[in-house]
Amino acid sequence: MIPCARPLLGKEEESRVIEVLRSGMLAAGSYVHEFEEQFKQYHNSRYAVATSSGTTALHAILRAMGIGAGDKVITTPYSFIATANAILYTKATPVFVDIDPVTYTISPSQLSIAVKEHPEAKAVIIVHLFGLPADMGAILEIAKQNELIVLEDCAQAHGATYQEQKVGTFGKAAAFSFYPSKNMTSGEGGMVLTDDPVIEEKVRILINQGQSRRYYHEMVGYNYRMTNIHAAIGVEQLKKLDIYNQKRRENAKFYDENIANPWIKKPVLPSDRSHVYHQYTLKVKNREAFTASLEANGIGYGIYYPTIIPKQPAYKNLACSSGIWPVAEELANTCVSIPVHPALFRNDLTTIVEVINNYR
Repeated sequence: MIPCARPLLGKEEESRVIEVLRSGMLAAGSYVHEFEEQFKQYHNSRYAVATSSGTTALHAILRAMGIGAGDKVITTPYSFIATANAILYTKATPVFVDIDPVTYTISPSQLSIAVKEHPEAKAVIIVHLFGLPADMGAILEIAKQNELIVLEDCAQAHGATYQEQKVGTFGKAAAFSFYPSKNMTSGEGGMVLTDDPVIEEKVRILINQGQSRRYYHEMVGYNYRMTNIHAAIGVEQLKKLDIYNQKRRENAKFYDENIANPWIKKPVLPSDRSHVYHQYTLKVKNREAFTASLEANGIGYGIYYPTIIPKQPAYKNLACSSGIWPVAEELANTCVSIPVHPALFRNDLTTIVEVINNYR
């Protein structure tokens, strides 16, 4: 079986973890600080705060921004559910805006409509989906005109750029995830990136049970800290990120040049962006038959995501679930992601292309 995702961990990560285990400092410590320092330098950002997951990073940012009960936060209906759940954690209300039919990221034209319908909205969470940056130029202009705070969800886009600027550096703050399937991993973990010292300070207090010094709790916070073990893995993974991303781009280019099935729609890369291909996502007709063909030939795949967020059972009785998002719903019914990770060999790619081109 050719797996759809596979984390690449080597002797470097193993050695770092052993160092941590032998040190006895398993909770937050020097490796967490080192990971934060290196991550902010990689992005040319002022501050980075390591967290226990991408979800907790999103939640902490929203709390630090002062988002709470009665507030509205605009976001996409087509993402992992954590994006919208973080809004609900603050008791704010998500406002879902349909996606662009070409890039699958939030549609600037639909965002413009939403801010007119919800002028009281305080913020927008932009998701750089599958490794492709959203149209940040248009989005930032809309946000500026309507006094919206911009938060970037970069869980799938480590190292991607819009007009040669790395994602995570456009908004007030950004959240990253280091789950094992991501372009780089720490096992579990997340990161907050910001240039705002007030947000950095509040996030750092919030994730540490609301304390700025031990046993003095300034606010009701959370245990959202990253461990030294996870950070040790992250330090080594960050060193390899650009190499891994380049391999993903090469694999995607092979697909771009060799998949020639008229029943398949390949992803599009706008000229002003660099893609890091967390996923290589196709639109297919008769998805059930297509995935059966992949399975029969030992090819792994993923369906990200088969149900849009506002149509999830957990959202059934929420006011934000009423509405229509035709582009997102069509993609949810037709998307299939094929292996694009850096551990693939050329014969894996050739096999995948052959199976896809023979599918009818």
